Amino acid sequence: MEIKKLITFEDAGFEQWGVISEDGKSVYGAIALEEAFFTPLPEKLVEFIAQGSEGLLALADSLEQNEKTGAVAARPLDTLHILTPLRGMSRNIFCVGKNYGDHIVEFDKVTTPDLPQYPIFFTKAATSVIGPNDMIDSHPDVTAQLDYEGELAVILGKAGADIPESEAMDYVYGYTILNDVTARDLQRNHVQWFHGKSLDTFCPIGPAILLRDAAPPSFDVVTKVNGEVRQDGSTGEFIFSIPRLIAELSKGTTLLCGDIIATGTPAGVGVGFNPPKFLKKGDVVEITISHIGTLTNTVK
Repeated sequence: MEIKKLITFEDAGFEQWGVISEDGKSVYGAIALEEAFFTPLPEKLVEFIAQGSEGLLALADSLEQNEKTGAVAARPLDTLHILTPLRGMSRNIFCVGKNYGDHIVEFDKVTTPDLPQYPIFFTKAATSVIGPNDMIDSHPDVTAQLDYEGELAVILGKAGADIPESEAMDYVYGYTILNDVTARDLQRNHVQWFHGKSLDTFCPIGPAILLRDAAPPSFDVVTKVNGEVRQDGSTGEFIFSIPRLIAELSKGTTLLCGDIIATGTPAGVGVGFNPPKFLKKGDVVEITISHIGTLTNTVK
């Protein structure tokens, strides 16, 4: 079978990773494949990513053997606890502000966007990461303006610095979904964006990693709150392409395998409405990106 998506999950108390079946309904666990076919597969998904094409070839060989023998049964995804893909890592989470013209219009309250000449970079704390279906803490004692931002996130597959734009896609391993949860009042009060975007639980990521070679030319990004469509954009609207982002960010800075780059959010965030539609306790946020899946979290 063709390897398109990788996922991290918990089953019977054991945390592991695996490859999603072609129909998208089940997963073949790495532990079971390793035991059945004596294929050395690392314990953590980020370790597997670091193996690059060598790791993918070994995994593909195990899956090919399994198609012939049926030794490993696929586990239904709906019976497993899906975790954030790069579980337990503390890699950098780089984010990009104002990468969609329509979002600049709503955020800056202007009619014509003043497009940046260079990408606007900031980071989120690794301690803010949670997984699919985990609860977003509303932090009511800290913020009164809780907002969402659905984004395509890039997963880097190898380290590099001063990466030419023409070679940047060679460093992309795959893609996932990221919700850049934001406390707008903190973002405004502190003038910079780090603190307002790094409170605990403010970085849901998942559910799966779509491999680069299985990705479409562009992705549709749709965010719903309690079933209401709030954001409906396409990465084809980027101001700065993924290669440009990687090239700019890596100038004099070493990017690492497993680093995440959130590529910006389209129009439709809560602060952009009049009056604003900030999140409240009980709200369900669903971010769907074509070919990857849906990242769902509830506010508590």
